Formats: sequence, C-alpha cells, structure tokens
Amino acid sequence: MKLVAVSSCPTGIAHTYMAAEALEQAGKAAGHEVHVETQGAAGSTPLDPALIAAADGVIYAADLEVKDKQRFAGKPFVDVGVKKAVHDAPGVIAAAVAAVEAGVPAGAAAAPAAAPATKVDRDAGAGTKVRQWLMTGVSYMIPFVAAGGILIALSFMLAQVAWGGAEGAIEVTKVDAATVVAAFDPASLQDWSVVLLKTGQLAFGFLVPVLSGFIAYAIADRPGLVPGFLGGAAAGFVGAGFLGGLVTGFLAGGVALWISRWNVPKGVRGVMPVVVIPLLSSAVVGVVMLVLIGRPIAAAMDGLTSWLNGLSGTSAVLLGLLLGAMMGFDLGGPINKVAYTFAVTGLATEGLAADATQYRVMAAVMAAGMVAPLAMALATTVRKRLFTHAEQENGKAAWLLGASFISEGAIPFAAADPWRVIVSSVVGSAVTGALAMAFGSTLVAPHGGVWVLPLIGNPLGFVAAVVVGTLVSTALVVLLKSLAHDPVVAAERAAEEQRDATLVGQPA
Repeated sequence: MKLVAVSSCPTGIAHTYMAAEALEQAGKAAGHEVHVETQGAAGSTPLDPALIAAADGVIYAADLEVKDKQRFAGKPFVDVGVKKAVHDAPGVIAAAVAAVEAGVPAGAAAAPAAAPATKVDRDAGAGTKVRQWLMTGVSYMIPFVAAGGILIALSFMLAQVAWGGAEGAIEVTKVDAATVVAAFDPASLQDWSVVLLKTGQLAFGFLVPVLSGFIAYAIADRPGLVPGFLGGAAAGFVGAGFLGGLVTGFLAGGVALWISRWNVPKGVRGVMPVVVIPLLSSAVVGVVMLVLIGRPIAAAMDGLTSWLNGLSGTSAVLLGLLLGAMMGFDLGGPINKVAYTFAVTGLATEGLAADATQYRVMAAVMAAGMVAPLAMALATTVRKRLFTHAEQENGKAAWLLGASFISEGAIPFAAADPWRVIVSSVVGSAVTGALAMAFGSTLVAPHGGVWVLPLIGNPLGFVAAVVVGTLVSTALVVLLKSLAHDPVVAAERAAEEQRDATLVGQPA
C-alpha cells in the first residue's frame, strides 16, 4: 500500500522526527510505501499533492492539530499520538492498513489551519487536560527563551573580551542600555555586548505573557489569548514571574471559556468575540492579579530566588542530584519537562549575575538530559550482543541526539526494556546533575548540548560531569542486561548465526 503521514509533537523537536523515521522504517519492513510530513519547530515541507492523491490511507501521528488537513479529505485514516508512532510504529502501520481495507473512517473536509496549533483531548481526564494545557504554553514559550538565552550568553562572552577579563560578564549588566543605544558606536565591543544583552532581555520579557497566553488559548481557544497575554504582563509587572503566568493562564482560559458559553441575544453575538469576551475576561484577570493574588505570588517568587541564590555546597549538589534524576526518569515526558521548565524559567529572573545559581541549574539540567541517549549509544557499541540489530542502529543515531541534548533518543531502548534502561538512566543522570552543580558549571542558553559549549561556564567541568554520568549509566545497563536472559535478543542472535553459517556454507 501507499500511505502518507503527518507527525508533530508539542515542542516540534524530537518526537516529531523520531516518529517520522519509525513510520518510514516500519512501513518499509511491512512492504508498504510511507511518506511522512514533519510539522516540527523548523517548519515543514508539504507532501507532494501527487503523493497524497495516490495514497491509499493517511496516518496522523500528531499531538497538535494537523495543518492543512483538508488535503487528505476522503481518505481512510488513523489518528494516534506521536508517542504511539515512536513506541509502536508497526502497530500504527497495521492499524492504517486495516482502516484502508475496511474503507473507514474517511477523512472529512476541513478548513485550513489558520490559528496557532494545539491539540487538547476534550475527552481526557482532568489531570491529562491540565498537562496538555501547560505543555501548550511551554511549547510556545521555549523559542523565546532559546533566542533570549543564547543572545545573553553571546553578550557575556563578548563582554569578557571587551572588558578584558571575566569581570566583563558582570560589568555589562551595570551599563545603562538606553544611554548606549542613544550614542551607539559600531566599533565598540562594549556597546555591542550591551545591545546583545538588552535584545536577549527583551526576548525574555515575552516569556511570561506567552506562557500565560497560550495556556489560556489551549483552554478557551482564541477568546483566551487577550486575557492570557494581559495576565502574563500583569504578573511581570507585580514581580509574580512564571508562577504568576501559570496562574493567570489557567484563570484567563477559564474565565474566557465561561463567558464564551453565555447564552446571549442574537444582536450581541457578533460583538462577543471582539468586545465582550476580551473586555470582561481581561478586567477580571487584571484586577485579580494586580490587586488580589499578585503580591503573595511575587513574595513566593522572591523566596524561591533567595533560596536558589543561597544554595551552596551540599544543598546545591542535592538539587542537581534531584533534577538530574527527574531528567533521566521519563526521557522527555512530564517529569523530565517539569525539571526542564524549572530550569528554563529560572533564566528569566531579572538582575542575575553571570555566575548565578539559576545558570548553574540550567547547566546541570542540560548535562543530565544528555546522559541517557549517550549511554545507550555507548552500550550498543561496547556490548553489541546485548542489543538487537534495530537497537544497535538506534544507538548510532543516539550519539548525535544525546550530544544535542535530546533525551528522547533513549526512548526506543526504554520502550523495549523499561526498568533496566530507566534505572540506569536515572542513576547516571542524577550523578551528572550533582557533579555539574558541584563543578559550578553555568549555562545561559536553554538548549543545544555540545553545540553551545563555548557558552558554558567551566566547560571542562560540564563535559566531565556528562562523561562520568554516561559511563555510570552504560556500566549499569550493561550489568543489568548481562544478568538477564532476553529471549528476543537471544532469538535474533541465533537467527543471525544461522544465517551466517548458511552463507559460509554456500559456494563462492
């Protein structure tokens, strides 16, 4: 059969492309032709209309609404989450084939997707919905943090050259940006470092409003955007930070959804979405944040910042240990994302010194997130006989994924052997997080892995922490697998030995 597919995940980074590769490989193994359009963070190249016209069926491996879905109208389809395609691509292919053979369900025409993408399962439980709402906000927030963080990191690097020493990273934060902009000198490295710093800070200024706005959007659709963004701005004004943004996002979404469901006279319906809903919901959210809950949340944020700034010695190492274990537990899942979001939102704290604890937290989290895929890649290299041929091939890709801080590179291994891989990952990642904090490595960029190594404070300590954690995880997974008899691996190895023996016995 000829199948076309679309893959997308909330962040548009790892699962999107892993699902595409898994579906293509599973389709090829089953004798089918599969073409996948990846709607990721880097954009997408639409499938050739001729491929769609010739396709027997469609696979939606998406956690977001598929863009331009009307292209596939009239064709049998299956709609699964992106993780299903990563974990069980053969099963998804089989389901698509069954849908084609049955002739149902058939896709109906749909309007082009003109609004920002989100996919929230309206039939899911309360806990699942809350997670999906939150992840929608986080997915739209991350690009702002990435852009702002890397610009600030570049500013600090340039400042060290401009001021002739490490103190430049502190001096640049003391300069009045408005004065520099008014009399900007293109030949001055100091001026350039100040401008880059201010540009990064401006990008960070959108972080809380975007987080709040898109949480509200996930809850109430377009009516939630205005009160959501306004609530995030109000949270920033009173110093409530990302905690305030979380609160206003859920509050704005709930209020906007409630008002949008009012049964109003026909004459009023036309002005509801453009006047009534944004006016009333914004008034409610603004007053609640500015007058009622803003100050208590701001006090909590100040307490959190003071606690982080006061961390040293054993307490800092223990925090790194905990965050590292969380990063290694579910490899891109909710617990991993909680640790990552904690680190990322800490970067947006105003007035941080170049060696602030928040930057150390970010370094520890990224280092820990690199361990699991690197360990699986190393284990498949040093003990091939413990892994299937497919796992060995996944191990080759895991080198690049791990080096790029894409924890999801270890998912295929965890799916095949959960407890051994997860235990090994948690232990190694926890060791790395603790060591990175102990070594005092810092990081302003929220992503990138080895590709942002020049932006890392104490890069040798960072690399050492990653190497040690990787070796620990590798040794542990090899030990656990060596103590167990895996019938799948054993059967595959026996089949390979039989095939090799047969080939050796054939005449040249």
